[in-house]
Amino acid sequence: MLTIGQFSKICMVTVKALRHYDAVGLLRPCRVKEDTGYRYYSEEQIPEMILINKLKRCGFSLADIKDIMSSDKDVLIARLKKQRGVILGEIDSRRETVAEIDEYIASLERTGDIMSKDYKIELTNTDSINVIAKRQNMSVDDFGKYYGMLYKRCWEENIVLNGICMAIYHDAEFDPENSDIELALGVKEGEKYDRTVEGTLCAVTTHYGSYSKLPEAYGAVMQWVSDNGYKIAAAPYEIYVKTQFDKIPVDEWETRVFFPVAK
Repeated sequence: MLTIGQFSKICMVTVKALRHYDAVGLLRPCRVKEDTGYRYYSEEQIPEMILINKLKRCGFSLADIKDIMSSDKDVLIARLKKQRGVILGEIDSRRETVAEIDEYIASLERTGDIMSKDYKIELTNTDSINVIAKRQNMSVDDFGKYYGMLYKRCWEENIVLNGICMAIYHDAEFDPENSDIELALGVKEGEKYDRTVEGTLCAVTTHYGSYSKLPEAYGAVMQWVSDNGYKIAAAPYEIYVKTQFDKIPVDEWETRVFFPVAK
């Protein structure tokens, strides 16, 4: 039997942490002296503590660890695989943030202005696009799921696409967690379609880089619209020309931003 101090040294975990693990029911001592309340641990509990440390390093919460500890090997494998995916997503996000920081530094060194990205705004008459579409209130994080559903439908119904992938923002204001968004895939002429995105006069710009910086492109278009005496005539939309699925760096992602306008 080991004192709490000995167990702490062997497992490289603080006494304070061990007391907390006891309090939350994660790892209880094998014996507690009634007169002093002093905790003792057995040698057999060392592997348990080592596993807890491993799972903590993987980013699991204590509640998750407690649940995992009472599960079998298959559950542990499944949870580890899921956590691996979460961490890879976080790594991608941090890489994107680093790329943004590099761009800000370069902009400041070049012009002294962190907002110096220049957007060329064009006024163009767009062509009508026949699309397979899904419109509902959704989070921007749901895009992958709903685009997947659209692609699955096209495959099941043998609908041939033309390569256009777009999102139309119907809300008067933006809510990243619950916005009225229509995701659409363009179809080739003669194919089945849900509706037509009508061609119209649009103020258009091209954004290169992370989607988190798209507001800069939107701001540039809105300023141009105001400066040139136009008004917004319909819901703005984005067409994704090059994305992460093209296996290219973030700064090469290409998004076309369209604002239907009128005098």
